[in-house]
Amino acid sequence: MNAASTLTARLLAERPRPRGIAGRRYAHWLAVGTVCLGAFLGQLTASVTALVYPALQRRFDAGFAAVEWVALAYLLVLVALLAPIGRLSDLVGRKTVYLGGFAVFGLASLGAGFAGGLGTLVACRAVQAVGGAMMQANSVALVARGVPGHAMRRALGVQAAAQGLGLALGPSLGGLLVAHASWRWVFWINVPVALVGIVAGWFLLPRTRVEAAPTPPRPRAAAGPVVGPTVAPEPDDGRFDLAGLLLLGGSTTALLLALSAASGLPLPAWAVAALLAAAVLCALALVRQERRATRPILAPGLVNTPGVRPGLAVALIGYLLLFCPLVLGPVLLAEAGLPTARSGLVITVLPAAFAVAATVGGGLLPCGWSDVARCRCGAALAGAGLLGCALLPALGAPAVLLAGPLLVVGGGLGLLLPANNALVMQAIPAECSAVGGGMVNMARSLGTALGTALPVLGVHLAGPALGGRSVLLALAVVAGLAVALARPVRRR
Repeated sequence: MNAASTLTARLLAERPRPRGIAGRRYAHWLAVGTVCLGAFLGQLTASVTALVYPALQRRFDAGFAAVEWVALAYLLVLVALLAPIGRLSDLVGRKTVYLGGFAVFGLASLGAGFAGGLGTLVACRAVQAVGGAMMQANSVALVARGVPGHAMRRALGVQAAAQGLGLALGPSLGGLLVAHASWRWVFWINVPVALVGIVAGWFLLPRTRVEAAPTPPRPRAAAGPVVGPTVAPEPDDGRFDLAGLLLLGGSTTALLLALSAASGLPLPAWAVAALLAAAVLCALALVRQERRATRPILAPGLVNTPGVRPGLAVALIGYLLLFCPLVLGPVLLAEAGLPTARSGLVITVLPAAFAVAATVGGGLLPCGWSDVARCRCGAALAGAGLLGCALLPALGAPAVLLAGPLLVVGGGLGLLLPANNALVMQAIPAECSAVGGGMVNMARSLGTALGTALPVLGVHLAGPALGGRSVLLALAVVAGLAVALARPVRRR
């Protein structure tokens, strides 16, 4: 037992950076670059599968509603685990959990490539999501706590750009791998990236375990409201909110299963109704449980902090807006007769614009603009771009011209989401940053899951009679959501 404890302590021990790296003026940017590897890998995995659905349908002789669970299983596990893993990281150390995420992700990707059945592939994707949650739950916290306050927004923008790059490369890379190699390489390509992430993180990420030790709270560098004792960290008593985790997983699983069944998954109508009822009941029970739990996974004290709740809602809707066109776009372009290769290039404009705007777009706005103003500007641009996507085909414009509105959508979201994340992290106390970052990522993952499931449901319910008009209607609805984003964002 003593030997096992010693081995565990060695595995969990965080190694500091070499002095030659830690002493550099740009050391914090090296750490941001390492975090960007995880952000890139997570979003690449989220977008690369969209182009392999037809190949998986042929290989496993399954319908689209079943094959989409290759994506939904990954997103579902992320939604359930991001918050609890964020809390675990406060205790174990963010660097340790982050590097472990690369290892789990790489091994699961290797297994997914060798999967012989759809069920095995979905299971490997679920394990892959465990590794993804270990990385994503710590990414925002590692950036927010490892970068000086004046550079936080820029660092979060660079991280968002890495996510956008992963999203941008996903469709084109997936198409190339399926066409010239095999769908299995869509998963195997993650393995070398994970290995690079482990090595880079070992040497470039600072030690974080010391921040998890019980020390007096650090003064807050960023502007924001002073929060009360409801969000103050409690001494760890070894308890974990297992009931909250099960209710969170149950509510999201039931909701996505109901949406998938309504999209064509072979389930009777009564089962769909039962799943929707279970989702509502689990959500209500989750709210009650989190208010009573000693160490809740969703931290109601943080959610009720001024500025946090609307910020989480904006993060959810923002990523729903980002993924809806990625799912609907190929359908719309295929109906217009555009070849698959050219369709992939047109769709790539959206995440590419997101990456560029997240990195340098903020510098094009007036220097005196607050993050709230940047959020509103980005939401308005995203809404205008999505409305253009809905109107251009109705006016008979060539399909390739959709690249213009998609460019505006990506640019608007690239302005909106980094500024919104900065507002949320400024409102959260420094000692709760990992839990807060986990909640931001959980909202993002839930938005991604809904952005994947809802378009398929809309097209399925509209039926073949409406064809592309159902896609246009869905895009118009999403445009309205984008404009509504500006409403819940208020000055802190």
